[in-house]
Amino acid sequence: MPHFRYKALSTAGDPIEGVMEAASAEEVIVRLQDAGNLPLDARPADDSGGSLAALFRRAPMKGAQVLQFTQQLATLLGAGQPLDRALQILLDLPDSPEARRVIERVRDAVRGGTPLSQALEQEEGVFSRLYVNMVRAGEAGGSLHDTLKRLAEYLERSKALRESVINALIYPSILVLMVFGALLLLLGYVVPQFLPLFEDMDVEMPLLTQVVMALGNFVSGYWWLLLAGLVAGFMLLRRRLADPQTRRGFDAWVLRRGLVGGLVARLETARLARTLGTLVHNGVPLLTALSIARNVMGNLALSDAVEAASAEVKTGGGLAQALGRSKLFPRLALQMVAVGEESGDLDTMLTKVADTFDQEVKNTVERLLAALVPTVTVFMAAAVALIMMAILIPIFSLTNAVG
Repeated sequence: MPHFRYKALSTAGDPIEGVMEAASAEEVIVRLQDAGNLPLDARPADDSGGSLAALFRRAPMKGAQVLQFTQQLATLLGAGQPLDRALQILLDLPDSPEARRVIERVRDAVRGGTPLSQALEQEEGVFSRLYVNMVRAGEAGGSLHDTLKRLAEYLERSKALRESVINALIYPSILVLMVFGALLLLLGYVVPQFLPLFEDMDVEMPLLTQVVMALGNFVSGYWWLLLAGLVAGFMLLRRRLADPQTRRGFDAWVLRRGLVGGLVARLETARLARTLGTLVHNGVPLLTALSIARNVMGNLALSDAVEAASAEVKTGGGLAQALGRSKLFPRLALQMVAVGEESGDLDTMLTKVADTFDQEVKNTVERLLAALVPTVTVFMAAAVALIMMAILIPIFSLTNAVG
């Protein structure tokens, strides 16, 4: 029988994980639920996610399709449609056959008496733990329609922030690629054309010219080695960062890097606050919400800080004070969370924290990219000027000698 790695929450809200021998991931989930635990994840033990296949594997439903599914399901339930009927209507809407098969399996499971949250949980890699647990909370509270509406708003805001950052990065990314492509073309093709000329004329080449010519010959003759080195370096870095301890050290190092670290901290704070605010508003206990939100975060150093804060909250400490002990989260966010705790309106204040830091991240990215474009342009001009100077100095020397 295959082995599966699992993560779950105990009845006390403590995270548990291990390896279980079972016929399928669904069996692991059932066993965990029978034991009174809340399953978070179950996947084959040999699925490390670091292979090339994992790199290029496509999810059955893209983020935009999940958002559309959530919005439409909330609309249909709000219009009074039964859940199985709403899922049947949604079955005809997706364009991709993979997405239709996902919805069909969810519909069949619901018709068989399975709760929607469990049916969604069985679709590994499609619906996140946050998604499943919010739906489970909505089912328990009898407010599935309202929960799906808030979930759709959460997904839409996350998608909007991600797309705004990506759209802002498109032009600078193209510019950087063009700059380095032009420099490689100049070094690998244009510069080597002058070497036979200098040798035939027996021109004494200064150190700058010798260095540029050597670089040109290397790029021209070993461009494939450069390409292989880049690919190997990328794969090695990806493999190293797959190790949790290495990743924690790297993430902590990033947070200490001034402007970039501050940007990452604000981005992760916005993600944490929006996730917590959405979960708490929908009736998920704070300890469970913290465990789920910790898994949503991308920076492991901050994720560990949330785990430590969760342990302190469990013993009766305040959330703002517990998060503040790590000294990794922005002070403004901690102050706003403290106000929310004092006023008894924590979920609303967490949402305001998310909105505030989403806007800060967007403004910071725009300022950084506005400074990046002229910086890259100046670098390109300086590099081209240096290469041209290396070529022209011997030519001027020869002209002066002839004159």
